[in-house]
Amino acid sequence: MTASNEVARMQVSIVIPVFNAEANLPELYRQLMPAMVALVERFEVILVEDSSSDRSWDVIRSLSAQDARVRGFRMSRNYGQHNALLCGIRAAQYGVIVTMDDDLQHPVSEISLLLQAVAAGHDVVYGNSNDNQHDLWRNLASRMTKLALQGAMGAKSAAQVSAFRAFPTRLRDAFRDYRSPSVSIDVLLTWATTRFTAVSVKHAPRLSGKSNYTVRKLITHAFNLMTGFSTMPLQLASVVGFVFTLFGFGILAWVLGRYFISGTSVPGFPFLASVIAIFSGAQMFTLGIIGEYLARMYGRTMERPAYVVLESSEAPESQSGVTHEPAAFERLTQRVGD
Repeated sequence: MTASNEVARMQVSIVIPVFNAEANLPELYRQLMPAMVALVERFEVILVEDSSSDRSWDVIRSLSAQDARVRGFRMSRNYGQHNALLCGIRAAQYGVIVTMDDDLQHPVSEISLLLQAVAAGHDVVYGNSNDNQHDLWRNLASRMTKLALQGAMGAKSAAQVSAFRAFPTRLRDAFRDYRSPSVSIDVLLTWATTRFTAVSVKHAPRLSGKSNYTVRKLITHAFNLMTGFSTMPLQLASVVGFVFTLFGFGILAWVLGRYFISGTSVPGFPFLASVIAIFSGAQMFTLGIIGEYLARMYGRTMERPAYVVLESSEAPESQSGVTHEPAAFERLTQRVGD
């Protein structure tokens, strides 16, 4: 059986975190639904609304009422993209999960490439593009995040990570009981498999609005990855301590050598103050990293949930066979825009 035939027999859950995407959702629906009808045997679209400030939830409810294949979940507050993804992944009903953004930068025509790679036997498939539609600083911050993710995942595949991914639903069993406000779907997937790959996909311009991932948020996410899912910072603190210990012994050897060889001592206060400042900084750096880990341990002992669903929108069974006729869709989009 060819990969195309296997894809045609797949049942797929598409999980999309939604934040301030009121203007994008009707077009996303218009493109996604007929493409999936032609591609796979059965599918559902799970839209997880992450406490938007616009009318995204109203649009999701309208889409869900019109089409039973659209399921909506609304977060009680803004938890973040990966937390919303975790909610949708846990709600998925079908055998393969595809995750993508709500801004149509991941073209729906490229989903078939991810599914073909899954059908070929890969567990996690990323849609990777070398033509990302971002500015210089955003791209640099993204690279920094991927380096942090590589340390957390312990895999070279982290350099190919993107929000456009596909994997078998069975992998979620590895993190079924995960309870922590710090979530990285890519790290959690490494708990289930090491069979990662990437395929080259197109990257389209954003349909409307601007990205919610700023440089600051990406740097914060990178720091959370390093301290939440990796011991690399603790190892770095150990290296820093070791280096400064050697530095201290070197200073001691220099002071003693100068005294015994030339009979003179090192000038006092400026030298001593400099050494104290250096060592104090190294100690505070190390203590800060340890404190960050202690804070995360404390947070996990409180068992804060990764997310809380405020409400869901499930379409009635009687509407499961919605048509894609232009007139029907025009009525839907007109009602959403009112």
